[in-house]
Amino acid sequence: MPASVRVLGVDPGLTRCGVGVVDVAHRVPTLVHVEVLRSGADEPIEQRLLRIGRGVEAAIELHRPERIALERVFAQDNVRSVMGVAQISGIVLRAAAERAIPIALLTPTEVKSAVTGYGAADKRQVGEMVRRLLRLDAAPKPADAADALAIAIAEGWRARTAVAGSAAEAGATPAQRAWAAAEAAARSPRARR
Repeated sequence: MPASVRVLGVDPGLTRCGVGVVDVAHRVPTLVHVEVLRSGADEPIEQRLLRIGRGVEAAIELHRPERIALERVFAQDNVRSVMGVAQISGIVLRAAAERAIPIALLTPTEVKSAVTGYGAADKRQVGEMVRRLLRLDAAPKPADAADALAIAIAEGWRARTAVAGSAAEAGATPAQRAWAAAEAAARSPRARR
């Protein structure tokens, strides 16, 4: 098994798009890079997409991740917000495909469960766990930055767990074991009924 895996996590958004890169070695994540890409609400949509897309591609080229993780679009009442998230998600998916980088789509609940052990954790709890896991003095701000790092950490653990065969092996955190159990349950034939 490789000594580490580098993951670029993306918290997609049209106004603010979090991009975080971590290396995960022996279940220990290390911060490589974090930023929040921004576009103005007064800019034409095509320019906003271009700005965010170029920022994501620059991070990919600079940091050369082995995997990309993207928060999966979820339904909400604000259609404009969902559209922006979906558009940015499409740009990230295309960038990964163009470079043949494996990409994972993770729900907010999966990410929260992985990093905090609780799928309904709030932004403050996620930020605090990211701070602890990455051994930082303060939680990354704004929340988009912390979320992008949480997404990258969750995928790094998932990718390493899949390669290793089981999150229950010695040294796995309770959150990792819970997440692995939930993934296994979701893949079982009973869960699909």
